[in-house]
Amino acid sequence: MKRAYNFNAGPASLPVAVLEKAKKEMMNYQGSGMAVMELSHRSKEFEEINERTKKLLSKLLSIPDDYEILFLQGGASLQFSMVPMNLLENSTTASYVLTGTWSEKALKEAKKIGNAIEAASTKHNNYKSIPSLTEIDVKEDVAYLHITTNNTIFGTQWHSLPEGMPVPLVADMSSDILSRPLNISSYGLIYAGAQKNLGPSGVTVVIIQKDLLKRSRKDLPSMLNYQVHASSQSLYNTPPTLSVYFLMLVLEWAEALGGVEELERMNKEKAALLYDTIDQSGGFYTGHAEKDSRSLMNVTFTLGSDELTASFLQEAEELGFIGLAGHRSVGGCRASIYNAVPLEHVEKLVKFMSDFRLRN
Repeated sequence: MKRAYNFNAGPASLPVAVLEKAKKEMMNYQGSGMAVMELSHRSKEFEEINERTKKLLSKLLSIPDDYEILFLQGGASLQFSMVPMNLLENSTTASYVLTGTWSEKALKEAKKIGNAIEAASTKHNNYKSIPSLTEIDVKEDVAYLHITTNNTIFGTQWHSLPEGMPVPLVADMSSDILSRPLNISSYGLIYAGAQKNLGPSGVTVVIIQKDLLKRSRKDLPSMLNYQVHASSQSLYNTPPTLSVYFLMLVLEWAEALGGVEELERMNKEKAALLYDTIDQSGGFYTGHAEKDSRSLMNVTFTLGSDELTASFLQEAEELGFIGLAGHRSVGGCRASIYNAVPLEHVEKLVKFMSDFRLRN
């Protein structure tokens, strides 16, 4: 069958090799006579999936031994509440850097739990940029500093990440985890919904420094307590078994490609093609994000009028390009080029963009 040119912001494209392997194993996983979604989460087969997935993630991201990996449910949105519930102790304050819609939502939820404040923001310029490190006001007595490393709606990304902070750094990496090498030791906690770079929706990865687990209050509901999930190897309740399996397959695919270094090279190549097409269009296309804050994952751009934008999106859809409409906060167009989006699909998109410009 002909595959769509999938530029959706999430759930997003999965590697063809992953889908093919899942199809092959769908009816009979490892000779069990059952599909993965039929396996008991207490079975030997699923326990092996769970452990292999953790080991692959540890290897690919070079996660030190003093960190715990959790596979949870509820998406990144539940983490907006779980983070302050577990890390924001009484009489302390959490600081949030606002770079878009998701960081705004994270701060809003944190304020329901305790004292949370804004450490920096670029809302004044409609989130076209990432704050410089000198703009971030972090006091040593705050519980943690929260950032969103990539902003899907506005097409911006942190390229100089805060390191050596006097407080734990918490990062929502839902839309750029596994896209580039990380210094995990700079973070106290990382969380990411899987449905952009890691797999299908349904599972959320949390990487947390073991020392921070001690902050989890015993009076928290068990399902909202990091320590409970860590103690039970993410098997406290029935996990999203199929999503964890797909996460394992995606990590195997990434390892076979050459790891995060190779993924970063590929992502830079894809992004450069799109941004060059925008910049060389003579103003026909205009990028939303400032150049030093541009995302390698979500390329946002506008055209000269609503009518032209509508025509662009209609023609694109007729040619098989899916998910190019921009978010209502920005308008225009957005091409999400996560790890699994092939270079050939980006090449076809830039050819269409060039042809459309010449005709209009």
